[in-house]
Amino acid sequence: MLKIFYTIITISLGAYGLITRDFHLNFLMIFFMGLALFILAIREFQQQRKVYGWLLIIVFLFSTFVSIQSLILT
Repeated sequence: MLKIFYTIITISLGAYGLITRDFHLNFLMIFFMGLALFILAIREFQQQRKVYGWLLIIVFLFSTFVSIQSLILT
């Protein structure tokens, strides 16, 4: 349920940026995308697919770092 919620927010923010050409909210889009990937990582660990789980955790950490850096630099 959370994965769908975070994905809808990510798509909505991306569509808003493309339609209005206002990319000031990209840090939020990246942050919510990272949260959706984190939920997917938890699911992968539950299904005993640890390689994909760790890969998704790394992508989550990287996207969170990029989101925070974008917020600070903006």
